[in-house]
Amino acid sequence: MTLYSGIILLTELLMLAMIIHIIGYSGFTKVEKIWYLISFAAIMICALAELVALHYDARGKKFALPLTVITVIQFSLTPMLPVFFAGALGLRREAKIVGAVLSVNALIEIISAFFGWVFFFDDTGKYFRGPAYNVYIIFYSVSLSFLIVALMGVGKRFKKRDMFTIGMVLVVMVAAIVPLLVFKIYTDYLGIGISACLCYIYYNDLIQEDIQAELVTQQRRNSQMQEHIISGLANLIENRGFETGEHVARTSAYVKTLAESARKDGVYADRLDDRFISMMFRLAPMHDIGKIVVPDQILRKPGRLTEEEFEQMKRHASEGGRVV
Repeated sequence: MTLYSGIILLTELLMLAMIIHIIGYSGFTKVEKIWYLISFAAIMICALAELVALHYDARGKKFALPLTVITVIQFSLTPMLPVFFAGALGLRREAKIVGAVLSVNALIEIISAFFGWVFFFDDTGKYFRGPAYNVYIIFYSVSLSFLIVALMGVGKRFKKRDMFTIGMVLVVMVAAIVPLLVFKIYTDYLGIGISACLCYIYYNDLIQEDIQAELVTQQRRNSQMQEHIISGLANLIENRGFETGEHVARTSAYVKTLAESARKDGVYADRLDDRFISMMFRLAPMHDIGKIVVPDQILRKPGRLTEEEFEQMKRHASEGGRVV
């Protein structure tokens, strides 16, 4: 196996591993998964097409037609890779616009294949660049320029977090192209594949950070809402009697103080953690919620309760437990 074949094999295995991972991954939406699957599959196709074209170059006239088809696929698909990256990174509107522009390149490649404008294979099946080869270079340059702009746009979207990774994507892309231009070592698709993986890691990490931050914010809002509801219900019940809203606040403070003291003394130390004490503090105002079943004439009676009235008053404890 040659060095180049090993590079392509490594690229194919890397992209295959990413495809398998994404298929089973639940952290992305269906649309995000489709964009990433297209990106990694396209890299696999382009790398394999280049390998086949180089391996069968100058192997005879009978290979000219299939090699032409394979090269058209490669030349049409390669400039679209940054478009797929941009779509996977969330810039779908921009990706669709630039993709429509770059689709002109695919049309040119298909038409020129009949006339040998961009490339052609001679009677020995050897590859040659055509007189309009620079048209492909222009579209490829536009594609790379769009990738740079897209990465900057993604960095702006995520408020310039982890710009180091974006920089590394660009460095890897350049590092993969230089050996091709200077030493004719075809490492371009390996570099593209690694860059795609870095984009995936970058996007996934920041998306998960945003989701986590949103969950924390939502939990805080829910907690505040629960506290307001509990406090409102407690005040509503207490106001039916002679107590004031300060009774509710004092009860919560007493519960918290007693729980913290108990924990300090080793009582129920295995259960009285900060979260449990906080929950007791928030729920303490509900201690008299059962008074809702006690009639006002009993609850607000200034004098001594009769035995029958006292029995009704005692119901508030059991009814409170049922309500809670």
